[in-house]
Order: sequence, then structure tokens, then C-alpha cells
Amino acid sequence: MQCSHHHISDDRCIFAFGPSNSAVEKAKPGSIIAFTTQDCFSNQITTEDQCVTGIDFSRINPATGPVAIDGAVRGDALKVKILEVVPESRGTIVTIPDAGVLGAETKKSTTRICQVTEGSVHFGGITIQARPMIGVIGVACDEETSCGNPGRHGGNLDTTLIGAGATLYLPVFHDGGLLALGDVHAVMGDGEACVAACEVPAEVTVRVGLCKGRAPAWPVLETDDAFSILVSDEDLATAFEEGFSCAVRALAKANDLSWEDAYMLASLVADAGVSQLVNPRKTIRVSIPKSVMTITALLEALHHDA
Repeated sequence: MQCSHHHISDDRCIFAFGPSNSAVEKAKPGSIIAFTTQDCFSNQITTEDQCVTGIDFSRINPATGPVAIDGAVRGDALKVKILEVVPESRGTIVTIPDAGVLGAETKKSTTRICQVTEGSVHFGGITIQARPMIGVIGVACDEETSCGNPGRHGGNLDTTLIGAGATLYLPVFHDGGLLALGDVHAVMGDGEACVAACEVPAEVTVRVGLCKGRAPAWPVLETDDAFSILVSDEDLATAFEEGFSCAVRALAKANDLSWEDAYMLASLVADAGVSQLVNPRKTIRVSIPKSVMTITALLEALHHDA
């Protein structure tokens, strides 16, 4: 059976995930959806003479969509396979006083325009390998949440692994799930230190599916060799504690281990990483190799708290 294709233009967007979201389009599981996205500044910055402090901040982090997936109901997992992330040829990065990891040291607003060519980002005279990724991707949640903040619904996860080839599993809270995405980066380092990356408009193509009754407590990202649990919290230590709690529970279930043995196994194979340090809630990831985990066991283990 041939899958259906949809295109969502960048003028159909939201600035918050929540119960007030209304679908701009409907798609069936298995459909391929192309999202045209604005950059995180709603394309308001076009020259290095512009400062981010002079733009309309009510238009920060637009997410194209949302799209309702037929049959998605609360308690399901929405499966989003990222097929392609194609950035436009010009990206923007800024500094903002009092923002970012070194906010106390940041005294002025600065803008740099980067050229993005095939596989490369040009920052002044420095050439960097492009690694296109999606910063904001999520579903409608129970409380209105700015697209600038991450959480159990996804949102501003700013995780470098969310790029072409990866699959993201998101918990469904409302009928249809209501998927929206944006804030694409041509390249970003883990942490997103200065509060921005190479912010670009882009074309993102995904294939959607459903795992019935398998909503995870937190977004789960599948890459070639691992599953990553993405946890967000105002406190970094709390986020890591929750991430490892989830990982140990999943390792116990997948391998029929006691909690203590699963805890030790986590110490041997689970990798902790920082996704971003600059949003109201910080995002971390705990990654488990596929050699000791299946997606079924992981979603079942995390579903208890969904």
C-alpha cells in the first residue's frame, strides 16, 4: 500500500504546545510529512547589524504544524522517523546579555551570519562540518508550554542526535498527538553554550507511526546503535537521577535482572550526556546500547510513569 505524502508550510506554526493546539492537517500512520520551518527567530534577523534584542520575542521558536495522526490517543507512543533535514544556505547565531552558560560574562548582543554549503558551515574563516538537527519537536501536552521549553512532551530538546536516520518516540496526551517541529540547527555543540546554534530555516521530512499503548514517561530517541532517554528539569542533577532511574528500570525488564544487577549493568554500559544547558529546563540523555535493550522493553518499562 502506497503511503500518503503531506507538506506543511512555515506559515502554519505554533509558539506553544498545549491543549489549545488545533491540527492544521491530518495524516495516517505510515504517512510521510514534509515540514518547512522558519529559524528560531521567525526569520526576523537578516544582517549582522541586527541585534536579537531588537526583534519580536513573542515570535521566538515557531514550530511548524501541528499535524494530527489518525488513531493516536492518550497512552500511545507517536513514532517519528526523521528521513531528511535540509538546512537553507544561511544561518544565524547570536549572543544575548545574561543568557547562556556564560551569561554573567556576556555584556553585549552580537550577531553573526554563517553560510551553509553542502556539508559545511562557514563561521568567519572557520569551516565546520554541518550536522543538521531538529531543536524543537513535540506534541500537545496537558499544560500550555512555550516552544522554548522542553519536557515530557518533547519541545525544545536541543539534542544533537535528533537528525536524519534517528527515530523519536513521544508520549501522546491528546487525540491525534498533534506533532509540530522547528528550530533547526545546521550545527550545534552539546550544551548549546551561548544560547543559540547555527539557526536556519529548513525542510524536514519525517515518517510517522504509532506504538499503541506504549507512551514513554520521557521522549526516547533511537539511533543506529543505542536508545537515549531524554529527560528535562530545571535542576541538572535531578534530570540525571531521573534518566538513570528510567534506564535501570528498563535494563532490569529487558534482561530479567534484579534492580541491583541492573544498576550495576547501567554503570557498565549506559552513557550520560548533556543535550542543552540554556533553556528554562535543562535536557540530558542517558543512552543504552542496543546490545542490551530492545525498543519494546524500553517503552514497556517507561510506560508505567506515562
